[in-house]
Amino acid sequence: MMFITLEGPDGSGKTTQVPDLAEAIRQAGYELVVTREPGGTEIGDQVRQVIMDLKNKAMFPTTEILLFQASRAQLVRQVIMPALEAGKVVLCDRYADSTLAYQGYGHQIDLKQLRRIVEFATGGLKPDLTLYLDIDAREGLKRRTGEGDEWNRLDDYDLAFHNRVREGYHKLIAEEPERWVTIDAARSPSEVQADLREIVLEHLKAKNV
Repeated sequence: MMFITLEGPDGSGKTTQVPDLAEAIRQAGYELVVTREPGGTEIGDQVRQVIMDLKNKAMFPTTEILLFQASRAQLVRQVIMPALEAGKVVLCDRYADSTLAYQGYGHQIDLKQLRRIVEFATGGLKPDLTLYLDIDAREGLKRRTGEGDEWNRLDDYDLAFHNRVREGYHKLIAEEPERWVTIDAARSPSEVQADLREIVLEHLKAKNV
């Protein structure tokens, strides 16, 4: 079993990369479960709609934090843990590090308090490998506007917020470098995908999954 997460600022291309990466993992012979945050379950998807809806711009950061943890708690217990216990590989588009980067550094919420809440929601489950797709915050947001996807409530925070998020990710990586691998997401999607495949398959082979 192996728990792999993808992280990065908005517009880094994580979600676009997931299908091809998942296909490569399956072709290599691994049983794989792919999921995302927030969401990944029927309950979590309902929570996601509330979090992302631009109509909810009056939402306080504390409310946002608790909604994310509610969705995460459901996902961990309903999807991630059962898959890992069955010996499968789990690939998740965002996980708990997003809370520390976005709500902790972005909203400047006390990190110690935030970590306790995340610990409660996840039951202490941490990824084995986290792939961080790095891109300048301004460039990432520019990509988001050109992707044709729906602009959501988190995208709509100002540039200063998104810069703090990116800086927060860099601090998280510095704290735990053995778990993270940073990938330059400013390059072409095919170059990023090639790096993702190489890194993930090497880690799976090394772990003898």
